Amino acid sequence: MASEDVKTSESAVTTIVNLAGEAKLAREGVKAPSYAVLSICKSLVAGGVAGGVSRTAVAPLERLKILLQVQNPHNIKYNGTIQGLKYIWRTEGFRGLFKGNGTNCARIVPNSAVKFFSYEEASKGILWLYQQQTGNEDAQLTPLLRLGAGACAGIIAMSATYPMDMVRGRLTVQTVNSPYQYRGMFHALSTVLREEGPRALYKGWLPSVIGVIPYVGLNFAVYESLKDWLVKAKPFGLVQDSDLSVTTRLACGAAAGTVGQTVAYPLDVIRRRMQMVGWKDAASIVTGDGRSKAPLEYTGMIDAFRKTVRYESFGALYKGLVPNSVKVVPSIAIAFVTYEVVKDILGVEIRISD
Repeated sequence: MASEDVKTSESAVTTIVNLAGEAKLAREGVKAPSYAVLSICKSLVAGGVAGGVSRTAVAPLERLKILLQVQNPHNIKYNGTIQGLKYIWRTEGFRGLFKGNGTNCARIVPNSAVKFFSYEEASKGILWLYQQQTGNEDAQLTPLLRLGAGACAGIIAMSATYPMDMVRGRLTVQTVNSPYQYRGMFHALSTVLREEGPRALYKGWLPSVIGVIPYVGLNFAVYESLKDWLVKAKPFGLVQDSDLSVTTRLACGAAAGTVGQTVAYPLDVIRRRMQMVGWKDAASIVTGDGRSKAPLEYTGMIDAFRKTVRYESFGALYKGLVPNSVKVVPSIAIAFVTYEVVKDILGVEIRISD
Protein backbone atom coordinates (compact mmCIF):
# COMPACT_ATOMS: atom_id res chain seq x y z
CA MET A 1 0.00 0.00 0.00
CA ALA A 2 2.84 2.36 0.86
CA SER A 3 4.45 1.89 -2.54
CA GLU A 4 1.10 2.51 -4.25
CA ASP A 5 0.67 5.74 -2.30
CA VAL A 6 4.16 6.85 -3.34
CA LYS A 7 3.43 6.06 -6.99
CA THR A 8 0.13 7.95 -6.78
CA SER A 9 1.84 10.94 -5.22
CA GLU A 10 4.59 10.92 -7.82
CA SER A 11 2.00 10.68 -10.59
CA ALA A 12 0.08 13.60 -9.17
CA VAL A 13 3.23 15.72 -8.83
CA THR A 14 4.25 14.86 -12.39
CA THR A 15 0.82 15.82 -13.71
CA ILE A 16 0.89 19.15 -11.87
CA VAL A 17 4.39 19.92 -13.14
CA ASN A 18 3.41 19.07 -16.71
CA LEU A 19 0.27 21.21 -16.53
CA ALA A 20 2.25 24.10 -15.06
CA GLY A 21 4.83 23.79 -17.80
CA GLU A 22 2.20 23.78 -20.53
CA ALA A 23 0.47 26.75 -18.95
CA LYS A 24 3.76 28.66 -18.90
CA LEU A 25 4.38 27.84 -22.54
CA ALA A 26 0.86 28.93 -23.42
CA ARG A 27 1.39 32.29 -21.69
CA GLU A 28 4.60 32.76 -23.66
CA GLY A 29 2.81 31.96 -26.89
CA VAL A 30 4.76 28.73 -27.46
CA LYS A 31 3.03 25.54 -28.48
CA ALA A 32 3.54 22.80 -25.90
CA PRO A 33 4.90 19.47 -27.13
CA SER A 34 2.13 17.01 -27.77
CA TYR A 35 1.71 13.90 -25.69
CA ALA A 36 2.07 11.78 -28.81
CA VAL A 37 5.58 13.13 -29.50
CA LEU A 38 6.64 12.59 -25.89
CA SER A 39 5.20 9.09 -25.95
CA ILE A 40 7.16 8.26 -29.12
CA CYS A 41 10.42 9.53 -27.60
CA LYS A 42 9.85 7.55 -24.41
CA SER A 43 9.09 4.40 -26.39
CA LEU A 44 12.31 4.83 -28.36
CA VAL A 45 14.34 5.35 -25.18
CA ALA A 46 12.76 2.31 -23.52
CA GLY A 47 13.45 0.13 -26.55
CA GLY A 48 17.05 1.29 -26.79
CA VAL A 49 17.77 0.66 -23.11
CA ALA A 50 16.14 -2.78 -23.31
CA GLY A 51 18.32 -3.79 -26.25
CA GLY A 52 21.57 -2.54 -24.76
CA VAL A 53 21.03 -4.15 -21.36
CA SER A 54 19.93 -7.53 -22.72
CA ARG A 55 22.76 -7.90 -25.25
CA THR A 56 25.50 -6.88 -22.82
CA ALA A 57 24.27 -9.45 -20.30
CA VAL A 58 24.84 -12.30 -22.75
CA ALA A 59 27.74 -10.91 -24.84
CA PRO A 60 30.14 -13.85 -24.23
CA LEU A 61 27.56 -16.36 -25.46
CA GLU A 62 26.76 -14.17 -28.46
CA ARG A 63 30.39 -14.09 -29.53
CA LEU A 64 30.83 -17.84 -29.06
CA LYS A 65 27.71 -18.51 -31.14
CA ILE A 66 29.09 -16.56 -34.10
CA LEU A 67 32.50 -18.24 -33.82
CA LEU A 68 30.85 -21.66 -33.92
CA GLN A 69 28.73 -20.66 -36.92
CA VAL A 70 31.61 -19.57 -39.16
CA GLN A 71 34.68 -21.53 -38.00
CA ASN A 72 36.48 -23.67 -40.58
CA PRO A 73 35.18 -27.26 -40.28
CA HIS A 74 38.66 -28.62 -41.04
CA ASN A 75 40.33 -26.79 -38.17
CA ILE A 76 38.01 -26.88 -35.16
CA LYS A 77 38.99 -24.65 -32.24
CA TYR A 78 35.65 -24.17 -30.52
CA ASN A 79 33.89 -27.41 -29.67
CA GLY A 80 30.96 -26.76 -27.38
CA THR A 81 29.78 -24.03 -25.05
CA ILE A 82 31.94 -24.63 -21.97
CA GLN A 83 35.09 -25.54 -23.93
CA GLY A 84 34.59 -22.56 -26.23
CA LEU A 85 34.23 -20.04 -23.41
CA LYS A 86 37.29 -21.49 -21.67
CA TYR A 87 39.31 -21.30 -24.89
CA ILE A 88 38.39 -17.64 -25.41
CA TRP A 89 39.31 -16.86 -21.79
CA ARG A 90 42.64 -18.67 -22.08
CA THR A 91 43.71 -17.19 -25.42
CA GLU A 92 42.18 -13.70 -25.30
CA GLY A 93 41.40 -13.01 -21.66
CA PHE A 94 38.34 -11.32 -20.16
CA ARG A 95 38.14 -8.69 -22.90
CA GLY A 96 37.95 -11.44 -25.49
CA LEU A 97 34.60 -12.53 -24.09
CA PHE A 98 33.14 -9.14 -24.95
CA LYS A 99 34.84 -8.55 -28.31
CA GLY A 100 32.40 -6.87 -30.68
CA ASN A 101 29.97 -6.01 -27.89
CA GLY A 102 30.54 -2.28 -28.26
CA THR A 103 29.55 -2.43 -31.90
CA ASN A 104 26.67 -4.75 -31.04
CA CYS A 105 25.33 -2.26 -28.48
CA ALA A 106 25.82 0.61 -30.91
CA ARG A 107 23.70 -1.40 -33.35
CA ILE A 108 21.19 -2.96 -31.01
CA VAL A 109 20.20 0.22 -29.18
CA PRO A 110 18.80 1.96 -32.29
CA ASN A 111 17.66 -1.43 -33.62
CA SER A 112 15.63 -2.22 -30.51
CA ALA A 113 14.31 1.32 -30.25
CA VAL A 114 13.05 1.25 -33.85
CA LYS A 115 11.78 -2.32 -33.49
CA PHE A 116 9.66 -1.74 -30.38
CA PHE A 117 8.35 1.58 -31.67
CA SER A 118 7.55 0.08 -35.08
CA TYR A 119 5.76 -2.83 -33.43
CA GLU A 120 3.52 -0.56 -31.40
CA GLU A 121 2.71 1.67 -34.35
CA ALA A 122 2.15 -1.30 -36.69
CA SER A 123 -0.07 -2.96 -34.08
CA LYS A 124 -2.19 0.16 -33.74
CA GLY A 125 -2.54 0.49 -37.51
CA ILE A 126 -3.35 -3.18 -38.05
CA LEU A 127 -5.83 -3.16 -35.16
CA TRP A 128 -7.59 -0.09 -36.58
CA LEU A 129 -7.86 -1.72 -40.02
CA TYR A 130 -9.09 -4.96 -38.43
CA GLN A 131 -11.74 -3.11 -36.42
CA GLN A 132 -12.88 -1.21 -39.51
CA GLN A 133 -13.06 -4.40 -41.56
CA THR A 134 -15.02 -6.37 -38.95
CA GLY A 135 -17.13 -3.44 -37.84
CA ASN A 136 -16.32 -4.30 -34.23
CA GLU A 137 -14.67 -1.44 -32.36
CA ASP A 138 -13.93 -3.76 -29.42
CA ALA A 139 -12.01 -6.29 -31.54
CA GLN A 140 -8.52 -7.20 -30.34
CA LEU A 141 -5.40 -8.32 -32.18
CA THR A 142 -5.27 -12.02 -33.00
CA PRO A 143 -1.99 -13.99 -32.74
CA LEU A 144 -1.68 -13.93 -36.54
CA LEU A 145 -2.08 -10.15 -36.67
CA ARG A 146 0.48 -9.78 -33.87
CA LEU A 147 2.88 -11.95 -35.85
CA GLY A 148 2.44 -9.66 -38.85
CA ALA A 149 3.07 -6.55 -36.76
CA GLY A 150 6.15 -8.13 -35.22
CA ALA A 151 7.52 -9.15 -38.61
CA CYS A 152 7.06 -5.64 -39.99
CA ALA A 153 8.85 -4.17 -36.97
CA GLY A 154 11.72 -6.62 -37.27
CA ILE A 155 12.28 -6.02 -40.98
CA ILE A 156 12.27 -2.23 -40.59
CA ALA A 157 14.69 -2.28 -37.64
CA MET A 158 17.02 -4.88 -39.15
CA SER A 159 17.24 -3.12 -42.52
CA ALA A 160 17.98 0.24 -40.89
CA THR A 161 20.97 -1.11 -38.93
CA TYR A 162 22.16 -4.03 -41.10
CA PRO A 163 25.56 -2.56 -42.13
CA MET A 164 26.48 -2.33 -38.44
CA ASP A 165 25.46 -5.94 -37.94
CA MET A 166 27.61 -7.03 -40.86
CA VAL A 167 30.79 -5.38 -39.57
CA ARG A 168 29.97 -6.50 -36.04
CA GLY A 169 30.05 -10.10 -37.26
CA ARG A 170 33.52 -9.60 -38.71
CA LEU A 171 34.81 -7.81 -35.63
CA THR A 172 33.49 -10.61 -33.45
CA VAL A 173 35.37 -13.41 -35.22
CA GLN A 174 38.74 -11.66 -35.12
CA THR A 175 41.29 -13.38 -32.90
CA VAL A 176 44.91 -12.68 -31.93
CA ASN A 177 46.00 -14.88 -34.89
CA SER A 178 43.96 -13.01 -37.50
CA PRO A 179 46.21 -11.67 -40.29
CA TYR A 180 44.46 -8.30 -40.45
CA GLN A 181 42.70 -6.47 -37.66
CA TYR A 182 39.79 -4.08 -37.93
CA ARG A 183 40.48 -1.41 -35.33
CA GLY A 184 36.84 -0.69 -34.63
CA MET A 185 33.38 -0.23 -36.09
CA PHE A 186 34.14 2.85 -38.20
CA HIS A 187 37.44 1.43 -39.45
CA ALA A 188 35.66 -1.79 -40.42
CA LEU A 189 32.89 0.12 -42.23
CA SER A 190 35.36 2.24 -44.20
CA THR A 191 37.54 -0.78 -45.04
CA VAL A 192 34.62 -2.85 -46.32
CA LEU A 193 33.36 0.10 -48.38
CA ARG A 194 36.80 0.69 -49.89
CA GLU A 195 37.73 -2.92 -50.63
CA GLU A 196 34.36 -4.57 -51.34
CA GLY A 197 31.97 -1.77 -52.23
CA PRO A 198 28.70 -0.57 -50.63
CA ARG A 199 26.75 -3.72 -51.57
CA ALA A 200 29.04 -5.74 -49.30
CA LEU A 201 27.48 -4.05 -46.27
CA TYR A 202 24.24 -5.90 -47.05
CA LYS A 203 25.65 -9.38 -47.60
CA GLY A 204 23.27 -11.88 -46.04
CA TRP A 205 20.41 -9.39 -45.98
CA LEU A 206 17.91 -11.69 -47.72
CA PRO A 207 18.15 -14.62 -45.25
CA SER A 208 18.00 -12.02 -42.50
CA VAL A 209 14.71 -10.64 -43.82
CA ILE A 210 13.26 -14.12 -44.22
CA GLY A 211 14.47 -15.08 -40.76
CA VAL A 212 12.96 -11.98 -39.20
CA ILE A 213 9.43 -13.10 -40.05
CA PRO A 214 9.39 -16.23 -37.85
CA TYR A 215 11.91 -14.93 -35.30
CA VAL A 216 10.66 -11.46 -34.39
CA GLY A 217 7.11 -12.23 -35.45
CA LEU A 218 6.85 -15.28 -33.21
CA ASN A 219 8.62 -13.46 -30.37
CA PHE A 220 5.98 -10.75 -30.22
CA ALA A 221 3.06 -13.03 -31.05
CA VAL A 222 3.93 -15.66 -28.44
CA TYR A 223 4.81 -13.08 -25.79
CA GLU A 224 1.65 -11.00 -26.19
CA SER A 225 -0.59 -14.07 -26.56
CA LEU A 226 0.83 -15.67 -23.40
CA LYS A 227 0.29 -12.45 -21.49
CA ASP A 228 -3.33 -12.20 -22.65
CA TRP A 229 -3.99 -15.87 -21.82
CA LEU A 230 -2.51 -15.54 -18.34
CA VAL A 231 -4.56 -12.40 -17.62
CA LYS A 232 -7.81 -14.02 -18.79
CA ALA A 233 -7.33 -17.58 -17.50
CA LYS A 234 -5.37 -16.72 -14.32
CA PRO A 235 -3.84 -20.25 -14.07
CA PHE A 236 -2.11 -21.33 -10.86
CA GLY A 237 -2.82 -17.95 -9.28
CA LEU A 238 -0.05 -16.30 -11.32
CA VAL A 239 -2.09 -13.18 -12.07
CA GLN A 240 -3.86 -10.87 -9.71
CA ASP A 241 -5.80 -7.76 -10.67
CA SER A 242 -4.85 -8.18 -14.35
CA ASP A 243 -1.20 -7.38 -13.56
CA LEU A 244 1.69 -9.76 -14.39
CA SER A 245 4.67 -10.00 -12.07
CA VAL A 246 8.22 -9.50 -13.36
CA THR A 247 8.88 -13.23 -12.95
CA THR A 248 5.86 -14.13 -15.06
CA ARG A 249 6.88 -11.64 -17.74
CA LEU A 250 10.34 -13.21 -17.77
CA ALA A 251 8.80 -16.63 -18.31
CA CYS A 252 6.68 -15.31 -21.19
CA GLY A 253 9.71 -13.67 -22.78
CA ALA A 254 11.76 -16.84 -22.37
CA ALA A 255 9.09 -18.96 -24.06
CA ALA A 256 8.79 -16.44 -26.90
CA GLY A 257 12.55 -16.39 -27.43
CA THR A 258 12.84 -20.17 -27.47
CA VAL A 259 10.16 -20.61 -30.13
CA GLY A 260 11.44 -17.82 -32.37
CA GLN A 261 15.13 -18.70 -32.33
CA THR A 262 14.59 -22.42 -32.94
CA VAL A 263 12.51 -21.85 -36.08
CA ALA A 264 14.79 -19.20 -37.59
CA TYR A 265 18.25 -20.46 -36.56
CA PRO A 266 19.40 -22.04 -39.90
CA LEU A 267 18.82 -18.70 -41.63
CA ASP A 268 21.01 -17.00 -39.03
CA VAL A 269 23.86 -19.44 -39.77
CA ILE A 270 23.60 -18.76 -43.52
CA ARG A 271 23.50 -15.01 -42.92
CA ARG A 272 26.74 -15.10 -40.92
CA ARG A 273 28.51 -17.21 -43.50
CA MET A 274 27.44 -14.93 -46.34
CA GLN A 275 28.80 -11.94 -44.39
CA MET A 276 32.28 -13.50 -44.45
CA VAL A 277 32.34 -13.92 -48.24
CA GLY A 278 34.79 -11.65 -50.04
CA TRP A 279 36.79 -10.83 -46.91
CA LYS A 280 40.31 -10.72 -48.41
CA ASP A 281 42.18 -11.03 -45.10
CA ALA A 282 39.57 -13.11 -43.33
CA ALA A 283 40.07 -13.96 -39.67
CA SER A 284 42.00 -17.14 -38.97
CA ILE A 285 38.92 -18.79 -37.50
CA VAL A 286 37.29 -18.58 -40.95
CA THR A 287 40.31 -19.62 -43.03
CA GLY A 288 41.47 -22.30 -40.60
CA ASP A 289 44.97 -20.78 -40.36
CA GLY A 290 45.36 -21.36 -44.09
CA ARG A 291 44.70 -25.13 -43.97
CA SER A 292 42.08 -26.75 -46.21
CA LYS A 293 40.06 -23.60 -46.66
CA ALA A 294 36.33 -24.19 -46.74
CA PRO A 295 34.36 -22.91 -49.75
CA LEU A 296 33.60 -19.28 -48.87
CA GLU A 297 32.14 -18.20 -52.19
CA TYR A 298 28.36 -18.30 -52.37
CA THR A 299 26.32 -17.05 -55.29
CA GLY A 300 23.32 -16.49 -53.04
CA MET A 301 21.26 -17.77 -50.15
CA ILE A 302 20.22 -21.05 -51.83
CA ASP A 303 23.81 -21.76 -52.86
CA ALA A 304 24.97 -21.12 -49.29
CA PHE A 305 22.40 -23.59 -47.96
CA ARG A 306 23.39 -26.17 -50.56
CA LYS A 307 27.13 -25.94 -49.99
CA THR A 308 26.82 -25.91 -46.21
CA VAL A 309 24.73 -29.09 -46.19
CA ARG A 310 26.87 -30.78 -48.86
CA TYR A 311 30.25 -30.17 -47.24
CA GLU A 312 29.29 -30.22 -43.54
CA SER A 313 25.96 -32.09 -43.34
CA PHE A 314 22.54 -30.82 -42.28
CA GLY A 315 23.69 -30.45 -38.69
CA ALA A 316 25.93 -27.53 -39.70
CA LEU A 317 22.80 -25.39 -40.03
CA TYR A 318 22.45 -25.62 -36.24
CA LYS A 319 26.06 -24.90 -35.26
CA GLY A 320 26.07 -22.72 -32.15
CA LEU A 321 22.47 -23.55 -31.29
CA VAL A 322 23.29 -24.52 -27.69
CA PRO A 323 24.99 -21.25 -26.66
CA ASN A 324 22.37 -19.39 -28.67
CA SER A 325 19.58 -21.14 -26.75
CA VAL A 326 21.26 -20.32 -23.46
CA LYS A 327 21.71 -16.75 -24.67
CA VAL A 328 18.41 -16.03 -26.37
CA VAL A 329 16.11 -17.07 -23.56
CA PRO A 330 17.45 -14.63 -20.93
CA SER A 331 18.24 -12.01 -23.59
CA ILE A 332 14.69 -11.82 -24.95
CA ALA A 333 13.21 -12.08 -21.47
CA ILE A 334 15.40 -9.27 -20.11
CA ALA A 335 14.69 -7.13 -23.17
CA PHE A 336 10.90 -7.37 -22.84
CA VAL A 337 10.89 -6.82 -19.07
CA THR A 338 13.40 -3.94 -19.23
CA TYR A 339 11.34 -2.32 -21.97
CA GLU A 340 8.15 -2.42 -19.96
CA VAL A 341 9.84 -1.40 -16.69
CA VAL A 342 11.51 1.60 -18.35
CA LYS A 343 8.20 2.58 -19.95
CA ASP A 344 6.56 2.37 -16.53
CA ILE A 345 9.26 4.63 -15.10
CA LEU A 346 8.88 7.10 -17.96
CA GLY A 347 5.11 7.01 -17.61
CA VAL A 348 4.23 5.55 -21.01
CA GLU A 349 1.03 3.57 -21.47
CA ILE A 350 2.07 -0.04 -22.34
CA ARG A 351 -1.22 -1.44 -23.59
CA ILE A 352 -0.93 -0.94 -27.34
CA SER A 353 -4.52 -1.91 -28.05
CA ASP A 354 -5.97 1.13 -26.29
